[in-house]
Amino acid sequence: MKLSIKPTITVLGYALTMLTAQAETKKPNIVFLFSDDHALNAISAYGGRLAEVAPTPNIDKLAEQGAIFKNSFCANSICGPSRANILSGKHSHKNGFIRNAGGGGFDRSQWTFIKELGKHGYQSAVIGKWHLKTKPTGFDYWEILPGQGNYYNPDFIQMDGKRKRVHGYVTDITTDKALKWIDERDKSKPFMLMCQYKAPHRTFAPAMRHLKSFDGVKIPEPDSLFDDYSNRSKTLPKNEMEIDRHMWWQYDIKLRKDEMRGAKLPGIIGGPIEYVRMNKSQKQEWDAHFRPQNKKFIDAYKAGKVNHKQMVQWKYQRYMKNYLGTVKSVDENVGRVVDYLEKNGLSDNTIVIYSSDQGFYLGEHGWYDKRWMFEESFKMPFLIKWPGVIKPGSKPDALIQNIDYAPTFLEMAGVKAPAEVQGESLVPILKGEEEKVRDTLYYAYYELGEHRVPQHFGVRTQRYKLFYIPETDEWQMFDLEKDPNEMRSIYGEKFYADVQKDMLERYHAIRKEVEAPSYEKYAPRKRMK
Repeated sequence: MKLSIKPTITVLGYALTMLTAQAETKKPNIVFLFSDDHALNAISAYGGRLAEVAPTPNIDKLAEQGAIFKNSFCANSICGPSRANILSGKHSHKNGFIRNAGGGGFDRSQWTFIKELGKHGYQSAVIGKWHLKTKPTGFDYWEILPGQGNYYNPDFIQMDGKRKRVHGYVTDITTDKALKWIDERDKSKPFMLMCQYKAPHRTFAPAMRHLKSFDGVKIPEPDSLFDDYSNRSKTLPKNEMEIDRHMWWQYDIKLRKDEMRGAKLPGIIGGPIEYVRMNKSQKQEWDAHFRPQNKKFIDAYKAGKVNHKQMVQWKYQRYMKNYLGTVKSVDENVGRVVDYLEKNGLSDNTIVIYSSDQGFYLGEHGWYDKRWMFEESFKMPFLIKWPGVIKPGSKPDALIQNIDYAPTFLEMAGVKAPAEVQGESLVPILKGEEEKVRDTLYYAYYELGEHRVPQHFGVRTQRYKLFYIPETDEWQMFDLEKDPNEMRSIYGEKFYADVQKDMLERYHAIRKEVEAPSYEKYAPRKRMK
């Protein structure tokens, strides 16, 4: 009897075809590691004055194994609005979350990329800082910090609305919870994890293990630490975010009230917010580190041995060492996540991204905080590892913005973004197929006088920046090639007349394109004085 082998070949062929198809269509996991107020100057992969004294080796590995974008920007440099830009893929006036202060929070009924991924088989979670007032929506799982959250022994809001306090340091705990979720997820589905750290946000409180990390280290000062604010907007000297005049002695600088007794230090004392969160052993470790240093400074001040410049420099050093101390924990935990993915066989099919909601001033212009369209707070980090797709060590020059994240995540998952999304997918750039997605960026800041930074709106190209301050009817323009530190506005200068004309045309064209509201719609009730 002759046996036919055709059915066997057919079955094997079908099985091989199906396996090949599954391999080709297997959707990647996406891990989005997101911090708060992380300046590019505090990431060694970006270079800058702090690269040698404060390296970030684990974050840097993402650049080595993938890509680092040096021209990555936010659309609105403030915590909540930036997060809303990312979720919606839209500018603030379109997603409705225009400012931190006031308002009812993020509109949960609107479209988000998370909801769209859910429709296409992804499971998702957000863990850590949320800061959008309303509860997360579209996620299969969430566990978030209330408001800004706390560095020590933080509370986490659960999906049932209850709060649970966890002993330890918030960056470590956020990672613990994120890895636990990955471990317990439905392993038959691709996943999107948003692991969102509080650090290095104010009040810049490091983990106890990092308190001494920069002892004996002199942190390099920026050239503009003592900026006199000349040649630019008349609003700059009125801003309330100077290390000199506006940092709080307890809250920011870590001097206790009893330590300052009789010193008559100028400025605001402020509350010991993080100190009151600590248990006895944590307070003992904290005091053992700070008290001797504080006493040395106070004794010198009382003895008349600290002049104004020296005081600013001392405060800068204290600020930076604490800020960079919080960054160390972020970098360590980025490493923990990447190591987990590798050890559990997930790294080859998992995209890992590191970003932050905006940049931050680390003494540039004498400031801390963010808000302005100046480079240090306008720029945000974006480093991405996508095995098999991104050429390791890539350094795209493209102008990208946080409204681009949503369509990018969707295209990574094989999903098309709806027409209402204002951002552009970065996938063609990541694949090396295109060099840019736009020529001009649009920026809008709507807060009502927080830190006395006025509302302003602007555009940026590869070389030039122009923005308008309605409250004082001032235009500011900068040549970023000749003046990278933005120390002199060139608006109105004859030499730049043609550039100014082009930038103004771009400004009005893009405002029309994005359907920006009138200046009056979200204007402050009272003008700054």
